[in-house]
Amino acid sequence: MTIEIAEQRAALQQEWEGRTICDALARTAQQFGDMPAFSDREDGDPWQTMTWAQARQRTLELAAGFAALGLQPGEKVALMLPNRVEHVLADFSVLHAGGVPVTFYATLAPDQIAFMAGNCDARVAVIDGTSELERWQPVLSRLPGLRTIIVRDAAACPAGPPYLSWAEFAVLGAQRHAEDPAVVDSRIAAIRPEDPVTLLYTSGTTGNPKGVIITHANVLYEVAVAHAADTARMHTRWVSYLPLAHIAERMFTLYLAICNAWHVSFCHDAATQLVGTMGEVKPTAFFGVPRIFEKVMAGIQALLAGEQDEARKAAVAAAMATGLEYVRSSQYGETTTPELAERFAAAEEQVLGPIRSLLGMGETEIVVSGAAPLPAEVGSFFGGLGVRIMDVYGMSETTGAFTMNTPTAFRLGTVGRPVPGIEVRIADDGEILTRSPLNTPGYLNLPEQTASLIDSDGWLHTGDIGEIGPDRFVRVLDRKKELIITAGGENVSPAAVENLLVAHPLIGQALAYGDRRPYVVALLTLDSGVAPVWAKAHGIDAGSLAELAANPEVLAEVGRAVEAANAGLARVQQVKYWELLPVEWTPLGDELTPTFKLKRRVVHAKYADVIDSLYTRTS
Repeated sequence: MTIEIAEQRAALQQEWEGRTICDALARTAQQFGDMPAFSDREDGDPWQTMTWAQARQRTLELAAGFAALGLQPGEKVALMLPNRVEHVLADFSVLHAGGVPVTFYATLAPDQIAFMAGNCDARVAVIDGTSELERWQPVLSRLPGLRTIIVRDAAACPAGPPYLSWAEFAVLGAQRHAEDPAVVDSRIAAIRPEDPVTLLYTSGTTGNPKGVIITHANVLYEVAVAHAADTARMHTRWVSYLPLAHIAERMFTLYLAICNAWHVSFCHDAATQLVGTMGEVKPTAFFGVPRIFEKVMAGIQALLAGEQDEARKAAVAAAMATGLEYVRSSQYGETTTPELAERFAAAEEQVLGPIRSLLGMGETEIVVSGAAPLPAEVGSFFGGLGVRIMDVYGMSETTGAFTMNTPTAFRLGTVGRPVPGIEVRIADDGEILTRSPLNTPGYLNLPEQTASLIDSDGWLHTGDIGEIGPDRFVRVLDRKKELIITAGGENVSPAAVENLLVAHPLIGQALAYGDRRPYVVALLTLDSGVAPVWAKAHGIDAGSLAELAANPEVLAEVGRAVEAANAGLARVQQVKYWELLPVEWTPLGDELTPTFKLKRRVVHAKYADVIDSLYTRTS
């Protein structure tokens, strides 16, 4: 470690030395108690807002409730709810009772719930309602340690033990805290920075998920880093919509919100409510995984393609060309000329600003992407809208981002530079390694896997192949274990192929395949939002996605999309044959994780016959 990195690390660690997230909440409640903390609503109802002082008081009361239920320090509580205020309060209160909150992805099947709840020995579960009960109840006999199930929706809560409605639990907590607040006070005082703040299960693209231990010290170092990088400002307006089982949303909605006194509004159903919620809240910062940005891009492209007014279409194209030129000029080492700044200001006022306002991003100052590298064409498209997407890089095991693009050091096509106090290097085989206070202590009850993750010198092996430029900007090229090695011995990055394929608005998902095969093939699906719009614009009448997937005009357009992708690839990378599937891949199915990552092994197995058939084609 260099002297510079050591000094940076020491300075950032000192900001929160000896403190925990519980201390951070107490400080924010004291300093900004009357400011809004969380806003939530039931469908169609007005927003209900809780201040930071109210949030901490409710947290202390509910913590007393968990203590009354017998929760002991260090014990785990499973949380399976949408993004809503009860989810956050449950998380905070488990912490203040000395326990460890463990958010489960809402889409888990019963056997997956049984594995995770059993693996972490959850003693209490807090779940939302009927849908969750239907998946928990069949496996309760396999979870003898689970003592209590708290159900948010009182109408869905079964009578009698082990069930308790959220309302009943809240009353219990308020009574116990009023009787003896010292119980919770003593629990808080016993918490140390090195104690777990949460346990996050990897999304399981391969095998059973692993429980990643994240400590108070881990998240508070990330908070300090984000503050230093100017990517997380005080009093941000935020829309919480991605699963809180995802490290990024957890960092934003919970920990950065606490430490920087944010105002968080919840979106219960991102698929149907996100754009509307964004329009109402007008967030000043926004985070999305690449697939979210790809879908927004595809939707805008489809609307532009259907625009009949050629003059208006040309005006938008010209404004977006100026926007991209401006964003490129703001990259590290570049300069924006006064003439370009003037042209951009005009494009911003007349075209770009209004488009962003329609997306609910009219007041958004910071836009961040993570979970996977943002395809270059997506970053460029949003650059055309005048949006600098700050692509960051990290994983659950590194408490989120350890490289970041920032307002003062930004470059398209990269995931930014290592954040202050972080060591990053490239191993001999191209793997990205990192060593820092952000690294997890390890996986729960998995010493061998932990030893494989973090070597004896403290370097965490990310499993990603990448490169570091001379100016320290990092590029992520692919997953180490997902590289295709063709029968001819050529290495092919499937992500490089797939990113070019999904650049076409019609294509929703793509999987490139070719390991130990003579050439690369691809499985494709249509984008369910764009395909019907495209079909209508082209006079195609189809009642379903399956009908569209079989339509000759659609197939011809997809064929042109594959040709366009191949034009940007080396010969060995090019897709020789492809199949357009009559289905959509979503996180609710088998093919994608909740964060829209491909479950390659699942897809390979499920569509093995289709893949094999692509290698028997002759034309």
